[in-house]
Amino acid sequence: MILLLAAVLTACGGATQTPRKSVDSESKEAAELQVKLGRGYMEQGDLEIAMEKLQRALQLDPRSVDAHTLLAVLNERIGRRERAEGFYRKAERLAPDNGEVNNNLGAFLCGSGNYREADAYFVKALADPFYRSPAAALTNAGVCAGKAGDAVKAEDYFRRVLAIQPNGATALFELAKMSHARGDSLRARAFLQRLEAIAPGDPVVLDLGQRIETRLGDADAARRYADRLKNEFPDYAPDASLEGPNSP
Repeated sequence: MILLLAAVLTACGGATQTPRKSVDSESKEAAELQVKLGRGYMEQGDLEIAMEKLQRALQLDPRSVDAHTLLAVLNERIGRRERAEGFYRKAERLAPDNGEVNNNLGAFLCGSGNYREADAYFVKALADPFYRSPAAALTNAGVCAGKAGDAVKAEDYFRRVLAIQPNGATALFELAKMSHARGDSLRARAFLQRLEAIAPGDPVVLDLGQRIETRLGDADAARRYADRLKNEFPDYAPDASLEGPNSP
């Protein structure tokens, strides 16, 4: 259920600032076409041709935010993290106020263990009044704060997610897990039941449900979760990160 931090493969329409060196409209249009082709090849898994198209886009328009963003994603995907970071940072320099761009860089930095710097970019993303996906940045920020060991900040971010997106699956799961970890089993059950209504059948959710019901002393409910895990996910290994206080 935990959302992995990952860059969004959507165009950052309107994010490019006025270039210092002008690029004629024909070159810009040609670059946009190369970006579109590059994205298509990435979606098909043909990364080598995608790389060629996106590099060609930068030749035509060196200040294309979309080209830099997709090249960052592509290089991250093939394990070239240093190059990926360079492209993410270049995109941010070109569009410093763009929410999507800042969220992407924050997600990458969190994945690299740079939690404090990542949080600063999530905050920048949320400051963009035109950012269409604030729940994504809040979710990423919550996951990252959790990784950094700041449970208070993580919970605040996840609650902010639910304020604007009541069915935020990751936020519901993380709040259920955090409530269970501090021994607040009734609150953990409430979050988990909300999650099950929108995302049934995930083994990690069933695992956490079994632990919560065991803690609450509802043997029948705990057994139902255990039976579902055994029957639907026979190869599932219990997740130690779900253990609460004196967890069974």
